[in-house]
Amino acid sequence: MPALRTNEVLTMIDEGVQPNETTVPMLPCVAPEETLAFWRALGFAVTYEQTKPYLYLAFRWRGFELHYGRASSNLDPSENTGGCLVMVDTVAPYHAAFTEAMRRTYGKVLAKGLPRITRYRPGASRFTVTDPSGNSIIFIQRDEPTELEYGGSKQLQGLARVLDNARILREFKNDDRAAFRALNSGLRRHGDGAPAVQQAVALAVLIELSTALEESERVPEWGTRLRQLSLTMEERRQVESAVADPTLLERWMPATA
Repeated sequence: MPALRTNEVLTMIDEGVQPNETTVPMLPCVAPEETLAFWRALGFAVTYEQTKPYLYLAFRWRGFELHYGRASSNLDPSENTGGCLVMVDTVAPYHAAFTEAMRRTYGKVLAKGLPRITRYRPGASRFTVTDPSGNSIIFIQRDEPTELEYGGSKQLQGLARVLDNARILREFKNDDRAAFRALNSGLRRHGDGAPAVQQAVALAVLIELSTALEESERVPEWGTRLRQLSLTMEERRQVESAVADPTLLERWMPATA
């Protein structure tokens, strides 16, 4: 009987594998008690809890699970230690559920330090929850674009391209500092010749970023410039949707044209 060729063997193996896999992330944990408290606060069920002789924690929320084991002794939680992607149909309800749970338990949304959650701008396709050990659990909308153009889309010009680059830096790299620098520089170079709504979006995002970075000394300057622009009602809504917290803009928003 002739020997089976490699591709025939692979086909036989593939036909015997049923497509019903489940992948569960296994994350390093340096703070068991803090990890238990955090995920419980967000509404996760603890499905397994063991700290001795070996550390093993398991959590479930809706349709996915997170498991933890002991981290190496030299792991630094302030670094991005690990993480996983959670693919969902729509990210906004998840962010709303977690931030509301944080407000109930902690009295505020945890935006800095460990643990924390990133800001969510209406229409964004992802956000990140960082646990007490520095792991990033990134919730991503399934139809999110697969390609990113750092520096901004080549189909755009001037301030529009700068805004697109800042959006990518904020939402995909979680790099507020880089987004701030790009916008600050781009507004100086292209602001005077840009449409009023683009200037307004740039100023609004700079106000939000400088507040998040705790460097708000220039907010009055940017706010005054924002107030002096003439915007339609639709443009005003566009500006407000460019930031995660429109209340930061309330005292600076211009009257509609």
